[in-house]
Amino acid sequence: MTAPANALNESAEKSRYLRAPRRPDFTLDQDWASYSAAEHDRWDRLFARAQTVLKGRACDEFLAALNTLQLSEAGIPDLEKLSAKLQPLTGWQVVPVAELVPDDVFFDHLAHRRFPAGAFIRPEHEMDYLQEPDIFHDVFGHVPLLANPVYADFMQAYGQGGARALQLGQLKNLARLYWYTVEFGLLQSADGLRIFGAGILSSATESVFALENPSPNRIGFELERVMRTNYIIDDFQQSYFVIDSFEKLLEDSYRDFGPLYTSLAGAADIEADQVIASDRVIHRGTLAYFTDKRAASAVH
Repeated sequence: MTAPANALNESAEKSRYLRAPRRPDFTLDQDWASYSAAEHDRWDRLFARAQTVLKGRACDEFLAALNTLQLSEAGIPDLEKLSAKLQPLTGWQVVPVAELVPDDVFFDHLAHRRFPAGAFIRPEHEMDYLQEPDIFHDVFGHVPLLANPVYADFMQAYGQGGARALQLGQLKNLARLYWYTVEFGLLQSADGLRIFGAGILSSATESVFALENPSPNRIGFELERVMRTNYIIDDFQQSYFVIDSFEKLLEDSYRDFGPLYTSLAGAADIEADQVIASDRVIHRGTLAYFTDKRAASAVH
């Protein structure tokens, strides 16, 4: 769980974990028994809402994994018990952390098949939008697909590539790959576009927007194109990238990025709302949501 550092609201729920002892790898004890009835109820309401919205919108692999991992059981998941179900499937485990971890620590966890998940749950007044990923985003959004062997291999490969990106000063390019796939990726299925990115899956409003709103661009995934593309962190995406399959995503990403980084060093960034000549455009967005929002902001 990594993101740009910024000022974040500290809820009472998060503060409990910020005060807890942590290990050198930034993990800590989840202390599952300390969650209140209100916190468990918050998870249940978020889960029920997401389940309703994601029918016919989430990819089949995600929906199947929800059942396999039994995430529909009431209350916030116990991460030790969840890891005991996940590990025999793909070798992954989920480790609790208090907050965003440093990039090198994050990559090391992924490279060793450990997914760091925020142990706190969002406060009641931030049910619809939270700046920092909480346990619902991390566990509901990210963990199910780690039960898929191909996707699990992709996530480990991403972590293994992180140290190289840091060494070469190319973290921004690698971060864009994560953003536009792991967080906000779409998948082309036989039944149409489906969601697999955790940032969309854990947001009821963006789940509808990403697939059905005419405003955003939907563009076929191409690795170098994605690594050149800027993104916004505090609103819906202006462009979503569509992969053909997890197998193809792994194939495209499981290689030496060194020559690609050399090529990218001399290439101009592409803005988040931009469509370029080489794009495989699935839907060219109107961008109306964003232009309307900017116009309303200018008035006020």
